[in-house]
Amino acid sequence: MATAIVTLNKTPKQENLIIEPPVTGLSLQGTLQIPGDKSISHRALMLGAIAQGETIIEGLLLGEDPRSTAECFRAMGAEISPLNSQKVIVKGIGLGKLQEPLDILNAGNSGTTIRLMLGLLASHPGRFFCVTGDDSLRSRPMSRVIKPLEQMGAKIWGRNQNSLAPLAIQGQSLKPIHYHSPIASAQVKSCILLAGLMSEGETTVTEPALSRDHSERMLQGFGATIIIDPTTNSVTISGGHVLTGQKVIVPGDISSAAFWLVAASIVPGSELLIDNVGINPTRTGILEALAMMGADITLENERIVTGEPVADLRVKYSKLKACTLEGALIPRLIDEIPILAVAAVFAQGTTIIKDAAELRVKESDRLAVMATELNRMGAKITELPDGLEITGGTPLNGATVDSYTDHRIAMSLAIAALNAKGATQIERAEAAAVSYPQFITTLQKIMNYEL
Repeated sequence: MATAIVTLNKTPKQENLIIEPPVTGLSLQGTLQIPGDKSISHRALMLGAIAQGETIIEGLLLGEDPRSTAECFRAMGAEISPLNSQKVIVKGIGLGKLQEPLDILNAGNSGTTIRLMLGLLASHPGRFFCVTGDDSLRSRPMSRVIKPLEQMGAKIWGRNQNSLAPLAIQGQSLKPIHYHSPIASAQVKSCILLAGLMSEGETTVTEPALSRDHSERMLQGFGATIIIDPTTNSVTISGGHVLTGQKVIVPGDISSAAFWLVAASIVPGSELLIDNVGINPTRTGILEALAMMGADITLENERIVTGEPVADLRVKYSKLKACTLEGALIPRLIDEIPILAVAAVFAQGTTIIKDAAELRVKESDRLAVMATELNRMGAKITELPDGLEITGGTPLNGATVDSYTDHRIAMSLAIAALNAKGATQIERAEAAAVSYPQFITTLQKIMNYEL
């Protein structure tokens, strides 16, 4: 058995992950259970909080972001049991009955929490709310949801001409609108739909391309009236309907599975089976992109679980080839582009990623950070205004790299380190806990070192 180093070097302020693969013999083997889907976890907590009756959630993601959502809604009167992946019970207080909190609501690092929640806060007449987040969240653009809410009659104040948190919200009786979103964003769409729950009439959102549809599916499950027009990428919600608590089973997050799909694809001799992964068609762009690159991935045991398609994913090592990722595919894999950049580093040829400028306003500027940090390891990546140009096939060397406190950056760099020569130290690796608290433990579990 060869020896590898996978350790955490902890300081009072951060955790640095050190990965040093063996010179030969590394393969990744095993069956994995991945964390619950982050997007679905947020929505289950929110809808459960504003529904009548009890909502039971199984498989909830126990990361920091859903904890922020739970704390915010507890502060506004919902009863939410301690977060547990086996069962979380939410006793809802009913639509329009969120209480004015005693303190500032803190969304932490979660863009989903603050943006979706704004649609609810803005539509509670006579109540006043303040919401903030961590350093990263306070730098992320909020005007994309504030502007359509203001068209509905919302009153919201924030820094930098109402574009940055902290935000103050004075609840109003909102009017329905038909909003033509300039970007394909599930957060924008969901915010407006949630605001439309409390308006009289029909609220419609039309997007330039299809974004993930977890909100529409779950709103229907809780009793909202939703009309979907796939020919125009439009969704309409009727206001005034009562939501009723439901049982929600959260599937595994395909965004978390993506790290292992790429890891097994690039490490020779690897084979992983990833159980219970959500394969919602608005989220499977990662599977299509890896198929374009020649990855060996098969879907097994396909099924429907509480309205969401689910499957087990089997992935084996294969020699990847370059491709171009652009257009309508991008919104369906926007969160997976950092790990796809890692796949492209090990693919033969030049991969082009375009139409992904949205990545510049995530937890970090993910285009700039992935280019900078992978180039430190010896990759050949050129930053484009809206993407990356990646010349694959250049061996990587271990280096000291930084996560920029971005969970997807931290995990993507860890996967790249598996195929690097020598030790890689990933600074501020604790960021992975935002969406995948067990990431490092899982990494250690699947390593199989044979000479």
